[in-house]
Amino acid sequence: MGVQYLLCCPCHFGLERTLRFEISKIGATGIHAEDGRVLFRGDAAVLAKANLCLSTAERVLIQLGQFKAYEFEELFQGVKALPIEQWIGKDDAFPVKGHALDSKLHSVPTCQSIIKKAVVERLKSVYHTSWFAETGAVHPIQFTIRKNIATIYLDTTGVGLHKRGYRKHANAAPIKETLAAGLVDLARVHADSVVCDPFCGSGTILIEAAFKALQIPPGLHRHFLSEQWTQIEAKVWEEAREESVARIRRDATFEGYGYDIDPEAITIAEENCRRAGVKPKIYLEKRDIADFVCPEGAITICNPPYGERMLDVQLAQSLYRIMGEVFSANREQPCYVISPDMDFELHFGKRADKKRKLYNGMIPCNLYSYFQT
Repeated sequence: MGVQYLLCCPCHFGLERTLRFEISKIGATGIHAEDGRVLFRGDAAVLAKANLCLSTAERVLIQLGQFKAYEFEELFQGVKALPIEQWIGKDDAFPVKGHALDSKLHSVPTCQSIIKKAVVERLKSVYHTSWFAETGAVHPIQFTIRKNIATIYLDTTGVGLHKRGYRKHANAAPIKETLAAGLVDLARVHADSVVCDPFCGSGTILIEAAFKALQIPPGLHRHFLSEQWTQIEAKVWEEAREESVARIRRDATFEGYGYDIDPEAITIAEENCRRAGVKPKIYLEKRDIADFVCPEGAITICNPPYGERMLDVQLAQSLYRIMGEVFSANREQPCYVISPDMDFELHFGKRADKKRKLYNGMIPCNLYSYFQT
């Protein structure tokens, strides 16, 4: 076991327990879930597996330090005291970004400037130079200041983990890949599941369902900033990828069925499924929701058009009524619907067996689950 790091993965609010379970399967220790994030410990191998394998995490951060910061001088000295040279070399780039909430230090640009200056002063004393070209590997520094507590991170991911690489095209209001993966997990999709999405759009839910059923690591076909860092050996990434590929369930009997009234959406979904490598497992067809027939034994998971996004509220509620008529929504054919309409159950015509609060972007929603009656 190598050097242990304190790692942090942000996630959608409402998916903390789902992410915690995912993290428990990659060799992490000391796992602790908080609102919108999960903290854990692990070595370089765990860091690599987190980037490659976690489907509901937004990114993987190394927590460098945490301290009180009521004044700008406290922020400067707190950052300057961190051993940042363990990660950032003389030529490395270190952009700074972050946010502040409910704190005396509320000006993000000013905080960015002070943190950057503190890092420069720290590195000056280590490398004995007054100028940093920042032409080397990128080591992004992130910060949060919440209730006057500053937390400083190093971002190991780069482009967010929701960017799997398969969604070159999307429809007007696509669901984020990490949220779709969370819905799939909450719907208890397994290797032998049949999943149906009657509003498949660009195919995200079906692709994420296939990834889970076949145990395909969502980050397998992309790269991460920390792969360029000298502090993490290339063989760590190679071994993590080999181990992840070895776990893929090529014998899985999973099937996915996607329908959409828009023929262009079907075309986009087909291309995305091909890019994701799961097209043989997914069947797509242009079909109106009024003509929906659930495949035998299928789990229906969907993100129907919202009144706030693509339809006015009355049209959306009319759509919910049609869904209530054509969805079985029972033990044999369970369904999971994410919606921001607090009266969804009224329009659908049936009370959900379980409701879970989630956020789709900045929109507060509920996941309405029907799986018992």
